[in-house]
Amino acid sequence: MAALRTPVGTRGGALAHVPAAALAAPVLARLAEAVPHEPVREVVLGNCTGPGGDLARVAALEAGLPVEVPALTVDRQCGSGLAAVDVAAALLLRSPGLVLAGGVESASTAPLRSWPGDPPRPYERAPFAPTSVGDPEMGWAADVLAEKAGVTRDRQDAYAARSHRLAATVRDAGGYDDEVVALAEVRRDERPRHGLGPERLARLRPAFRPAADGGTVTAGNACGVNDGAAAVALVDAGTHAGLGVPGLRVLATATAGVDPNLPGLGLVPAVRQALDTAGVRLDDVDVVELNEAFAGQVLACCDALGLDPDRVCREGGALALGHPWGASGAILLVRLFSQLVRHDGGRLGLAAVAVGGGQGVAAVVERCR
Repeated sequence: MAALRTPVGTRGGALAHVPAAALAAPVLARLAEAVPHEPVREVVLGNCTGPGGDLARVAALEAGLPVEVPALTVDRQCGSGLAAVDVAAALLLRSPGLVLAGGVESASTAPLRSWPGDPPRPYERAPFAPTSVGDPEMGWAADVLAEKAGVTRDRQDAYAARSHRLAATVRDAGGYDDEVVALAEVRRDERPRHGLGPERLARLRPAFRPAADGGTVTAGNACGVNDGAAAVALVDAGTHAGLGVPGLRVLATATAGVDPNLPGLGLVPAVRQALDTAGVRLDDVDVVELNEAFAGQVLACCDALGLDPDRVCREGGALALGHPWGASGAILLVRLFSQLVRHDGGRLGLAAVAVGGGQGVAAVVERCR
């Protein structure tokens, strides 16, 4: 019934001074204000690389929510923000009320970690899967997936250029303004760029595998490393009826597992399961928001689903906006809310994320009055 996010900043950029809890707090505070007569029952936030502990609790208190409001932090890596909403929906099946759910990531302030007993060499991520099963870096895995799926470099660059063109146009026209909670002087997404056409992207070298070995994924057709937060206000059907405001109804959610060596395909079975549970076809969906971690990965998933890529992220996606890991799934729902509710852009929406370690998360939502 309400959905908001921060601007998305580039690591080391406009939001580099804002720690994770401080990113999430203003979003939570604004959502609580949007439902003034319904007390918050719980806060659920996804996060991947934060300072540890229960980050959601810290953010809730920093937002000024009462100390009686409990909070839970969940980690499903890139799907954490969407997984948090799934958890919140399950909580509301048990007990009615208002739950704030979403995700946050501050790549700029994430602590450096090292393994006990090893030389103090920092690592940037926790393991996604046992090495005996396969735990590739996401960029390398996306490169392999693109090759296996027959997604050419030209298609990847053209799709990435489209994402930047759409996002920059929408941002500069104020199309994101209603969904963004400004932080200090930061009011707009930092990453989308005009003029980043396929010709310019074609000049970039592959970032993970040499071109001679089939490498096609570059810094230009991959997402950035980013800072940001997003959350939604969820209520049960009875509470929503009493409030009398438009919103999105969660028709179905799904999680799925795939081969950890090809994690980018994780959203494919999750999407199929969510659509089946909701009793709708992909052709019935009006707005599709897939997390654009890598152009080759998104296109491989579109091909597997029989989905026209032109239907995906029609106002730009993570290739342009950025991918603040723990927040990205929730950003997809904020984007659905804007297009379906604020701008009356249809009835049905689909959000889905592929997850490191070989998982996928998806949700099907419906506009309701």
